[in-house]
Amino acid sequence: MKNSCFLILLFLGFSLYAQKIERVEPPNWWVGMNEPQLELLIYGENISSYTPSVNHANIQLIEVKRTENKNYLFLNFDISKASLGKFKISFSKKGRRNNFTYEYELKERTKNSKNREGFDSSDAIYLITPDRFANADTSNDKVKGLREITINRKDDYARHGGDLKGITNHLDYIQKMGFTAIWSTPVLINDMKQSSYHGYAITDLYEVDPRFGTLEDYIALSKKATEKGIKLIMDQVENHIGSEHWWMKDLPTSNWVNFQKEFLQGTTVITNHRRTTNQDRYASEFDKRLMNEGWFVSAMPDLNQNNPLLAKYLIQNSIWWIETLNLGGIRQDTYPYPDKEFMSQWAGAIMLEYPNFSIVGEEWSTNPLLVGYWQKDAENKDGYRSNLTSTMDFPMQKAIVDGLNEDETWGTGLVKIYEGLANDFSYSKPNTMMVFPDNHDMSRIYTQLGEDFAKTKMAVGYLLMLPRISQIYYGTEVLLSDAAKPGDHGLIRTDFPGGWKGDKVNAFTGKNLTKNQTEMQSFLKKVLNYRKNSEAIHSGKTVHFGPENGVYVLFRVKKDETLVVILNKNETPVELNLERFNEISLQGRKLKNIVSGKITTWQKTLKLNSKGITILTTKM
Repeated sequence: MKNSCFLILLFLGFSLYAQKIERVEPPNWWVGMNEPQLELLIYGENISSYTPSVNHANIQLIEVKRTENKNYLFLNFDISKASLGKFKISFSKKGRRNNFTYEYELKERTKNSKNREGFDSSDAIYLITPDRFANADTSNDKVKGLREITINRKDDYARHGGDLKGITNHLDYIQKMGFTAIWSTPVLINDMKQSSYHGYAITDLYEVDPRFGTLEDYIALSKKATEKGIKLIMDQVENHIGSEHWWMKDLPTSNWVNFQKEFLQGTTVITNHRRTTNQDRYASEFDKRLMNEGWFVSAMPDLNQNNPLLAKYLIQNSIWWIETLNLGGIRQDTYPYPDKEFMSQWAGAIMLEYPNFSIVGEEWSTNPLLVGYWQKDAENKDGYRSNLTSTMDFPMQKAIVDGLNEDETWGTGLVKIYEGLANDFSYSKPNTMMVFPDNHDMSRIYTQLGEDFAKTKMAVGYLLMLPRISQIYYGTEVLLSDAAKPGDHGLIRTDFPGGWKGDKVNAFTGKNLTKNQTEMQSFLKKVLNYRKNSEAIHSGKTVHFGPENGVYVLFRVKKDETLVVILNKNETPVELNLERFNEISLQGRKLKNIVSGKITTWQKTLKLNSKGITILTTKM
């Protein structure tokens, strides 16, 4: 009888404990970090009525912060002298039965974690929308208890079932294509009522969406990718969360999200999207505030990074994922929208822990001045220092598309590409920027170029030769198109052929691809794999010549390797005068076409038989 009573009391004790703390975030941490302090968010009913304490020789609780919401505590620890293992946090208040402890773990970091290498100009990144790439685990297609549980591949805005294992299972394909890194759109949980597949309305910053898999699946992807020499880049969002985030049901403070008072009164204040206010010396305070504090859309509450508790939370969350997943980089969404001083602090904190790491920020502008402003080491007149290693090169993307689509005149056509690259003088480090033909938010490059096969090869081949980090969107290699509804996001993120059992077309195996699809896949594979080992592309000198008569020529040179990239828009054969390029010192040398393998001797002229791209190398 005594044993039964003891067990009942023990059970009640555990139940009481479970009710007191619902969440501790981050769920664990590591010893040996450069930052000596750790902030824990503690969430539970009336938890602020407890007094926390730690009795540990090497761990000091230096600050306890309470907010207007009694269900939160924020604890700040000094762990600079801590060793790995678990330690107990005691919670007490009047009444002996109310006291309890929580065990928190400090782990050992992965060996040499602080010296991890990020991505750079030697990398070619494969961008994937996981829900639309491959469905390897049908058991997680529908998860009970979530707000959206339907699967419908005929609906472009519904979930289609792709998952993390779908990426992992096709790492061989990605590697053989020649890619050296993967960037997937976010896979953290989006427990939203609709369109939850895209990942940018996160409802828990520490939970993988179960429809994509588990945390273990995410770690397995990273581990297996690393084994194949492929870096994993995580898409993160500091600007906003999804409206169904658990915070929104019980906000920690009165200013956790921007325009919080208006939200609680039933009004949503939307951003004006005037990103120039970050640089505009004449911008009004009204416009600045609306830009940085207005919500991106009504379903995405805008986070207030000026709240120091939230700022610390977000920085620690990013670092937690770097350590947990052994990341090789971060892609940061909507970079100009959050508070820019916080973004400098955020990037700086990450780079303090990982000096060789890489972060690319999305500034969707075609103005090089706006894009360059956010780059590390930019000499901005307002003194702003971003600590951001890389920016996305939207200006060059537009220049390539315009240059290929426009008719050839003195001021239009290929000269747009030539002048677009000439704008590199405005960037602190052009070779750290990320260039791309398209992505998950814009029409497919094949669509942008009017489904012109030759132009598409020209666009993709050219950008892979530039002094840049390269990014290719999944399906570009098989000419995926959104021409049926240009610009439609659901169609842009269409299913990868062969990613689902029963698909009639399979791009992984080549089954039932059209002639052009097969040729494009082969072309990209050859260029990417050449690029992997080309020092001239990774870090060589760049020289280009103004376009003439519908032909534009660019050279990449390092040591004994010279690459020649020729864009030809002529529909009929032309003779290219090679004497114009004598300064490159190729006279009489043999060059190999990296796609066809054909050997050519560099003499006075070179015949270009058809519209398209020619890539020659002195490497045999």
